[in-house]
Amino acid sequence: MRLRALLDTDALGLRLLGGEDELDRTVRGVMTTDLRDPSRYLSGGELVLTGLAWRRDATDSEPFVRILASAGVTALAAGEAELGPIPEDLVAACARHRLPLFAVNESVAFATITEHVVRQVSGERAGDLAAVVDRHRRMMTSGPAGGGPDVVLDLLGSDLDLRAWVLSPAGRLIAGSPGAEPGLPSAVCAALAGEHLAAVRTGRRGPYRVAVGGTTYSLFPIRSSTRGTGTAGAPAGAPGSRDVRETVLSDWLLAVEADAGDWPAERLDLLEGVTQLISVERDRRDAARTVRRRLAQEVLELVQTGAAPGEIAARLRVAAPVLLPGLGAAPHWQVVVARVEWDGGEIEGGAVAQTLLEEILVDPLSSGPEPSDRIAVAHTGEEAIALVPLPAVSSEHDGSEAGLHADTLLAAVRDPLSAGLDDDGRLTLGVSASVHSAEGLRGALEEARHARRVAAARAGRVCAAGHQELASHVLLLPFVPDDVRRAFTARLLDPLRDYDRRHRAELIPTLEAFLDCDGSWTRCAARLHLHVNTLRYRVGRIEQLTSRDLSRLEDKLDFFLALRMS
Repeated sequence: MRLRALLDTDALGLRLLGGEDELDRTVRGVMTTDLRDPSRYLSGGELVLTGLAWRRDATDSEPFVRILASAGVTALAAGEAELGPIPEDLVAACARHRLPLFAVNESVAFATITEHVVRQVSGERAGDLAAVVDRHRRMMTSGPAGGGPDVVLDLLGSDLDLRAWVLSPAGRLIAGSPGAEPGLPSAVCAALAGEHLAAVRTGRRGPYRVAVGGTTYSLFPIRSSTRGTGTAGAPAGAPGSRDVRETVLSDWLLAVEADAGDWPAERLDLLEGVTQLISVERDRRDAARTVRRRLAQEVLELVQTGAAPGEIAARLRVAAPVLLPGLGAAPHWQVVVARVEWDGGEIEGGAVAQTLLEEILVDPLSSGPEPSDRIAVAHTGEEAIALVPLPAVSSEHDGSEAGLHADTLLAAVRDPLSAGLDDDGRLTLGVSASVHSAEGLRGALEEARHARRVAAARAGRVCAAGHQELASHVLLLPFVPDDVRRAFTARLLDPLRDYDRRHRAELIPTLEAFLDCDGSWTRCAARLHLHVNTLRYRVGRIEQLTSRDLSRLEDKLDFFLALRMS
């Protein structure tokens, strides 16, 4: 049963003191205690009732609540019969640990609440328990070794009539049950992935219920035992678990077209079992990538240590049939470099960036995990490097237009991953041109690294740049020291921003449009829907405030660079 149902039952005398957003949690049992540490008697999912006899002073609330939250308790209900109003230190501790807190009216006995919960929970379990056990048995015998996520999703469709999909954190469709065909549109996949990542970062407990395009979905995290929490089964962000940022960008999710808010506990347990089965399959596929990762590591070590081209070429000949089975000719290659960086720098992002590249360097229109098996990704420290094979192009082309493009990658992953990076992380990508020989790989690696630094100089949580941009002025911008960049842009643009703020003017947009129009008065006035005289007045005000002359090439260039760096 749900906490919301308890609160709506007037006879129980419960008053909510905190945790309104958590009222859809499931209650699976009830326990009364006044022990300072009742953890040995807790198994998770309980409503804990207490008379506060364990509390001697305000410092006791924090450790008591922390113990309950670590044990997975659903909520705490404190009685007012003996001590009167609930202490504020207990309210604050429950808020910090996102543990719903109820006050029990002094006229209501704990036994009344206990009997009500036991009666409701027992009734819900009785109806469907046999079927749940049978489904679990079938999935355990046919799931991980019998076709992967598709087999498990097929059982969801046939037994529970649920349409479900497995998605990557970047919004790629990995698997879907037969009843869920055709697959979800890419825009819906991206939206669901973004909602999932945002919920994980805020510490909410799954499943997460969201509405996209008028349809309600329930999102279940698929956490891997090899990349997951420090405590088996502990929710992300729970005490004792690893930092959620270590896994948030790499874990898959299960999207079910249903509202799980009204489900009985047994059905929720079943879906949790489904996620565990899919997680086993995810771990198996990660293990299968070991050979490709090793190939990438060996090739990149040869490239970075200046090995002879013949030695690198020999290693590429070994890698080609592994990555592109059946390919007759040696392919072209591209290099993609990625970094995931978190504020504070205490979390290494190389492993996360490696997993991300293996997910996003796939044709956005493809589904299933197989295409990603054609990509070899290594990581060192904070940096992940992907070696991407491309089919050999015809003699009429040099390969420069084939393969991956930075803007395409960015468009496919920016929105969902930005939600996972929240306000304290960044993902930056650099993409090289394609090369057709071992001699070109070192240059391609440096090119991808330069492009990534160009991307890092831009605003935004997810940024990418390609080799095409390295021939322009933007190549220089990432290497300008931050204090010099700030001083340069402030000197030119701060007077205009201040004027715009005080007078509700539009000098900055006018300056951008004037430069975009190459200083043409008539074209700029037409773009801004202004009279030419009004435009001349604004440009004159810009020159007056900055002591610059927009008829001079040098001053135009300074303004252009300042706008790009701001």
